Amino acid sequence: MKKIVLIAAMVLGFAVAASAQPRALGVRVGNGGEISYQHSLGANFLEVDGGLGLGFDGTFNVGATGIYNFMISEFGDGFGFYAGPGASVGLGLGEANYFALAVAGMVGIEYNFNIPLQLSLDFRQHVGIGLGGHGGWYPSSIGLGIRYRF
Repeated sequence: MKKIVLIAAMVLGFAVAASAQPRALGVRVGNGGEISYQHSLGANFLEVDGGLGLGFDGTFNVGATGIYNFMISEFGDGFGFYAGPGASVGLGLGEANYFALAVAGMVGIEYNFNIPLQLSLDFRQHVGIGLGGHGGWYPSSIGLGIRYRF
């Protein structure tokens, strides 16, 4: 019985400690899949995503995006509304090989559970230039994120 109580207390302690930490790691699924990392900077946070996707023209895309998000409002119990600017770099392989640089912007909402789990829904827009077989690079995506906070 003592072991069960001790294990339950340890699990609860780890959950409370993890929910108070300023980092989160998980995935964002939108125009493909991305590994997503968030790091808290006070009330705001930096999000860095990198991943793979398939373009509308059949081009295989590899890219990375960094966004500095401002926490605009926190409401309810665990909800937050955020938006921010950033930058993106991408590489397309296929019929239209290209290298792209872009300015990015994101707006989203997140929910932090009482356990170290975070869900987010966001809209991300890129505006940039493409070098190579792609004249420009302007993808936008709606993404669903699930992250473990630690």
